[in-house]
Amino acid sequence: MKVGHSGSTALATARPGGRLSSVRMQRRLHKILVYTLLFGLAWVFLLPFMWMISTSLKQSQDVFTFPPRFLPTSFEWRNYVRGWTIMPFNTFLLNSLIVTGANVVGNLLSCSVVAYGFARLRARGRDVLFLLLLATLMIPREVTIVPTFILFTKLGLVNTLLPLILPAWFGYPFFIFLLRQFFMSIPHDLDEAARIDGASSWRIFTNIILPLSKPALGTVAIFAFIGNWNNLLDPLIYLRSTEKFTLALALNLFRGQHLTQYNLLMAVSLIQLLPILIIFFLAQKYFVRGVTMSGMGGR
Repeated sequence: MKVGHSGSTALATARPGGRLSSVRMQRRLHKILVYTLLFGLAWVFLLPFMWMISTSLKQSQDVFTFPPRFLPTSFEWRNYVRGWTIMPFNTFLLNSLIVTGANVVGNLLSCSVVAYGFARLRARGRDVLFLLLLATLMIPREVTIVPTFILFTKLGLVNTLLPLILPAWFGYPFFIFLLRQFFMSIPHDLDEAARIDGASSWRIFTNIILPLSKPALGTVAIFAFIGNWNNLLDPLIYLRSTEKFTLALALNLFRGQHLTQYNLLMAVSLIQLLPILIIFFLAQKYFVRGVTMSGMGGR
């Protein structure tokens, strides 16, 4: 009886260990599969970018060689200087900086004020107005192009940078929605404590809400920067003079005038892409936190 009892005890103690080892094995296999999938997807997305870098360092005759070579035979670093100086890209860069900077500032100011009103202030019809704001997100951009162009034409602003800047100072529905959701996740006890001390709504907004909303504001700034830095349609519609072109429109002009010089086109495109990569990696923490926390708010 003692032998049987000790045998069953040993079997009972062995089973949990076997289950634990199998669970660990399953977790390891799961991690291996996940990392393998992520590595494969990352390689798929990085391959065009790596090919772009490789093409920017090749000679013109090596771009269309068959079979194609991934690495250039000689690294032509001067392609970046030649491509940048073949057209007045310094002027185009300045125009892009003006348009993008004004759009980022305009979106941050206008959208944060409107979002604060929807999130913290009480007024009749507030929810109805917010629903109307969300409804504008369903209107296709193509529907508003012609009326907006007619409006700016009658105002005499065509062939200036103002049609690319002014809309940002009147709010963007998606940014207002994102900031409103983040503002609602901030405890209302802070507002009540500030009002007891005599703070006004504007002071609560500037001294409490905005300092606590850096992740959401950073997310809006990144979205606004990327969207305006790469914007081609609006400059194509409103700009006529070459000296007022932005970088995105200048690259399109470069492609039309220097069709066979893909190495120079890739070099200039890479220079234009660098600010987006730098800003995204520097503000990645705020970007992830802003997108994650903006959905936490409730009524």
